[in-house]
Order: sequence, then structure tokens, then C-alpha cells
Amino acid sequence: MFSIGEFSRITGLSIKALRLYHEKGILVPGRVDDATGYRYYNHENAETARIINHLRGMDFSLSDIGEMLAGSSCGDDVVEFFEKQINVINARIERQNSIANILQMIIKNEKECKMSMQNEPFEIEEKELDTMLVAGVRFKGRYDECGNAFAKIGKTMGMNICGKAMCLYYDGDYKEEDADIEACMPVRKGKSADGINVRELSGGLCASLIHKGPYSTLSRSYEKITSYIKEKGCTTLLPCREVYIKGPGMIFRGKAENYLTEIQILIKK
Repeated sequence: MFSIGEFSRITGLSIKALRLYHEKGILVPGRVDDATGYRYYNHENAETARIINHLRGMDFSLSDIGEMLAGSSCGDDVVEFFEKQINVINARIERQNSIANILQMIIKNEKECKMSMQNEPFEIEEKELDTMLVAGVRFKGRYDECGNAFAKIGKTMGMNICGKAMCLYYDGDYKEEDADIEACMPVRKGKSADGINVRELSGGLCASLIHKGPYSTLSRSYEKITSYIKEKGCTTLLPCREVYIKGPGMIFRGKAENYLTEIQILIKK
């Protein structure tokens, strides 16, 4: 075992630094005398000290060094340690590159969305919605689960369908997993059966805005129409509606930037 003075000479680390590293748990002596508090270091400590010296030379913080050393095995020499760190760094680089690619995609989509909104020919309008007969499947789940409900309605109602598919949203806020949703289709006639409810959907005054683009960019149009309603001093009534004027087909999905979705929010002045 080496005294702290001897270890300081061996490693090129000052006694002050060694005490600090001990306090931080980065370089814990092999033994500390209970009676005197003297620190004694061993050969494994010497290897750790060499690693610390290399890392400090690369401007790693003590926090970073502590984190890196925490993942090493006791007794790792310099070569073993840095071989492991290369693997960690390469994995981190791969993840960072993946994140960078995702960010590039987000930037591209946001630019396209902003450009589309600036050139958007559609404006908010207020209009009266007529009461209509609809076949609906109401469920609690994720927003992307509407497709199954639409397929069920389409298969059951067939030729009686007489309008665009729509979703009714009964929540006043966004829900991750348990959104209260009703997938609907206007129908000429029909009877309720097998989880499909055929009923009259009441109309009323609504604020309407047609959104052009993928569903992932609907938030901008919701922001626009919600701001309009607040500025007009109106009260919103649930459920709000999304009417899918143009969207993915059963076989060909089409270009998402050409999708047309009408947001309809019932209002009370």
C-alpha cells in the first residue's frame, strides 16, 4: 500500500486533488485507517488515477469522470477502460446521429407546414350544421384507432353510407390512451346493431376550418380556430368534429400533404 504522499508522487495528482476525488467517490483509497484517518492506496487505485489523468487532460468534468468510472469494473487497466469507453461513445454517436436525422425531418416538416399555412386558401367560417343520421362506434382509446371503427361501419352499412367519415371528440383536452371518440359516417337509413349506434347527430352553429396536410400538423389549424373562437367571445360545445374530406384510401394512401380535414367546433354566442 502507498501513503497519500507516495501515491501523489506516483500518479502526479496533488494531495488536495486526491482528497477531493475521495470525497466525490471518484478515487476511493484501498484502505483508510480508522484511528488516524490516513489514506492508503493500492495498484488498482493507481490504474484508476491514470484513467482520471487521461480524462482530465481531455477536459472531462469530475461529474463526467465519475459517471464513466461507475460503469467500469474494479481492476480495469487503462487499456480495458478506454476500449469499453470507445464502445460507449460509438453507441452514443449512433444515437446522436439518429436524433439528428429525426430533427432534420422535423425541421423539413415544420418548414413545409409553415409554408403551407402561409399559402393556405382556406379561412375560418361560421355556418349552420344540419341534423343528420349517422352510424357511429364510440370507444375509448388512441386517436389512431379510428380506422378499425370506420372499417366496421363501412362493412355493415355499405350502400347506405351517404357522406364523409368523421370523428367526434368528447374530451375538452388531449388524451394519450383513453380519449373518448366516436367514429361516424352519415347514412340514409339503418338500425343499431353489433356495437354500431345509428342515431341523429344534432346540428348547430359551428366555426369551421379546412386543414390541408397530414394529420400530424392539425395542431396549427386547431390553434387558429381556437384563437378565433376566443376572440369572438364564444363558448365551445362538445363534441368537436373532424370531417375527413380527403384522406388515405383503402388501397392507395396518397400524399399526406394533400389530405383535407374539416375541423368543426360547435359554438354558442
